[in-house]
Amino acid sequence: MSVRTAAAIAVVAGVVTTLLPLSATTVSAAPAADDHAVLRTEMGAPVPSGPLSRGGATETFDLTVKNPTGKAVEYKPWLLLDPKGPSLLDENDVVFKVEAVDAPATKSSVGGQDGEWQGLFSPSAKGPGAGFDIPANGKMTWKVTIGLGANYPTNNGDFNFTATSYNNSVAPGGADSHLFKVDPQIKTGELKTWFKQVNWGQDGQEPRAHLDLNYQATGDGTFGTALATSLTLSHPGAQNADFRLQALIDGRWQDVNAKDSRYELPRIAKGFGAASGVHTQPLRLSLGKDTKLTKRTVITMEAEVRQAEGNTWPLMTVPVQFPLAPITEPAPTEPTTNPTTTTPSPTPSSAVQQAVATSTGNSNVTTTGSSTGSLATTGAGSSTGLYAGLAAALVALGAAAAWLGRRRRTNA
Repeated sequence: MSVRTAAAIAVVAGVVTTLLPLSATTVSAAPAADDHAVLRTEMGAPVPSGPLSRGGATETFDLTVKNPTGKAVEYKPWLLLDPKGPSLLDENDVVFKVEAVDAPATKSSVGGQDGEWQGLFSPSAKGPGAGFDIPANGKMTWKVTIGLGANYPTNNGDFNFTATSYNNSVAPGGADSHLFKVDPQIKTGELKTWFKQVNWGQDGQEPRAHLDLNYQATGDGTFGTALATSLTLSHPGAQNADFRLQALIDGRWQDVNAKDSRYELPRIAKGFGAASGVHTQPLRLSLGKDTKLTKRTVITMEAEVRQAEGNTWPLMTVPVQFPLAPITEPAPTEPTTNPTTTTPSPTPSSAVQQAVATSTGNSNVTTTGSSTGSLATTGAGSSTGLYAGLAAALVALGAAAAWLGRRRRTNA
């Protein structure tokens, strides 16, 4: 029995299990008492013997459930298929049918749990989810038919088939299993996905984190559907981060918008396999202007990879953490001016002040009269004011000399 199947059985043994079917059938299991796990399952040899092929002939085997105790025990069938390979199975990838041999009329169906394929059957008269009462010291037998659909993934190979129960009525170690070979035989591999942190910090004027999301398949065969990837982003606290995610698509950075808090990346086309090499999706992330984060914060990015069609249960989830800072607005700068240096003038006489204040000879000169008599100049420069002041002084001195001359003549 494989680790994956054993883990599934262990879950059922300890807790209530709800089956998540790929079909419309939903079956839930109820916990059972320890003394209830007493049944044993036996699987006969498949007929005809030999490997199964995609779209080929089916095989049948007898499934017998025995009750060695002195009271009837309910049996709720659960047939688990554990494939070897990276692809998840759709309900039509495996042919499955159950017919009663020594049991009430039976109806079969296909379901799924955590993305795994599982076969179910129940009494026709009671409907899906009902069990069979295995009589005290008695048994029941069914004929099970199994085969491969035409679309059974080419990167999946052989599989184990285990007969147990989802109501924990089969004794520990009492579940029989059989390994079915698949033709042609292949080397099975896995899908690897990982982040590579390219850099983080300033990208021009904006703090950004640059990451590469890488995919690689190993083994034979390819994926029969495209691969889809969704990203989720989170950070400590409840503040709005205003994430701005971009992906490099067709050679240019393009915005990736969130839908229901998930960012869908471009799909990897159907047929991805080992020959495809490493597929790299460059990403970059920044915080928008509406962010409420005020300092560098650790961001968690998580990539969920799944098949784009059919069984879309996640194939894997890959997280990465990195620091990211919000946009810092540039600090305001004071306007730069070149101060004008002026040479203070001697305080002119009252006659010079009056002449300068009333001068309108140069419209590019602005004057201010003050108690100190200082001059403020613009336009033509300080020399213009100086010449105007000198001219006014000469006028005043000429007037004084003429007055003194008249006075001398009068006194004579």
